[in-house]
Amino acid sequence: MSSDFSRALIFALLVVAALTAMNHRLLERDRAAPLERIVVPGARSGGPVPSGATGDRTAELRVCADPNNLPFSNHKEQGFENAIATLIARELGREVRYTWWPQRRGFVRNTLGADRCDLVMGVPEGYELLETTEPYYRSTYVFVTRHDSGLDIDSFDDVRLRDLRIGVHAVGDDYASVPPAQALAARGLARNIRGYSIYGAYSEPDPPKELIEAVASGEVDVAVAWGPLAGYFARRQPVALDVRPVAAQAQAASLPMTFAISIGVRRGDHALRDSVEQAIARRRSDIRALLASYGVPLVDEEAMPYGTAPDEAQFAQAGEGS
Repeated sequence: MSSDFSRALIFALLVVAALTAMNHRLLERDRAAPLERIVVPGARSGGPVPSGATGDRTAELRVCADPNNLPFSNHKEQGFENAIATLIARELGREVRYTWWPQRRGFVRNTLGADRCDLVMGVPEGYELLETTEPYYRSTYVFVTRHDSGLDIDSFDDVRLRDLRIGVHAVGDDYASVPPAQALAARGLARNIRGYSIYGAYSEPDPPKELIEAVASGEVDVAVAWGPLAGYFARRQPVALDVRPVAAQAQAASLPMTFAISIGVRRGDHALRDSVEQAIARRRSDIRALLASYGVPLVDEEAMPYGTAPDEAQFAQAGEGS
């Protein structure tokens, strides 16, 4: 698989964010990257921000997370990944202790790789830099439109897209490598695309929300975004927005829009991975209910083809998983 698509995949998931996003740089560049210093709203600036004092590590579940990445995580622990980490810690008889680190280039190297934590939420299943659990959810890219527009779009092949302004998240100055933009460009719709930075102004809360706000304001007619981001921010707009998963028939096998999300631990830490997997299994119904409460579109394993991250995982993309 091309390095462009590899780099796009983590953006979709951590963004991610995504999702997630979301992470678009090659692994070799990531390993050589200098430490980044980013100002976090409401949190201490400059590198990692520990939460709580170091104590008995057997009584702690040490988690590294982004302090400004809703709906996934933030320094106030308001994200769904914060809530799921707490559920798992309770199942294991531990307490969560966070180290905050922006999900950018070098995230895994500077967190798990530096022994600042033992666990990272929200990584693609099979991500090669980590030992990953069985997925705790599967989600998909979605189309977002204003309800009053009457645009019930759920496919890249919808002919109405040719006359619309289509928003997508961009990684830096590059939006052409993210999966929705690739799908649109393949259909001759590159000129319709409007890119919105997944990073945004990191000194402000919730940078990725700008894309969804653009739909609400009418700046774009439709957006294609990673589902957890879209579902969460769509609910917080002053006008009603519709969120529709990309239809299964619109997903090419070579460019999936649906992905399985896992928890990552340090490679070789089979004991922690197995313990976390067992906790996920015991609390699966609670996890699904929690995800639904955040507006995360959930996809059943059998319902759609979904992408994973095996040998293609040379990413370090928008959430900078590596």
